[in-house]
Amino acid sequence: MSEHNIEVVQRVYDAMKERNANAMQELFADDIHVWQSPLLPWGGDYEGRDGAFTFFLTLVEHIRSQVTTESLFSAGEHVVQTGRTRGTVVANGASFDVPEVHVWEVRDGKVAAFRAYIDTPAMLEALDG
Repeated sequence: MSEHNIEVVQRVYDAMKERNANAMQELFADDIHVWQSPLLPWGGDYEGRDGAFTFFLTLVEHIRSQVTTESLFSAGEHVVQTGRTRGTVVANGASFDVPEVHVWEVRDGKVAAFRAYIDTPAMLEALDG
């Protein structure tokens, strides 16, 4: 089961990289919950598929980034990804390269929850330009 959960999460990363909203929709549970620090312009709590897409759309309105995975492993019912997010801020062109951790919960082959943790002070500094 844990290997299957890792495969589901890897498919989400592939869909995000390709900006494939249809694939992402197929991988998200109807009641998905997304969270990132509300200190960030795209942060907060988001519920359901519509909420998840609002999160990702708000994210790309503010930054253009690419996630590089350093590790991806199963931790019970969760899949944990560690890596970096690198890119530029849309508003000011500032570049950033910050560490991040994503915690995914997969239920019945679908992503039921996603929590994103990044170096928030570093990201806020880039956003402020």
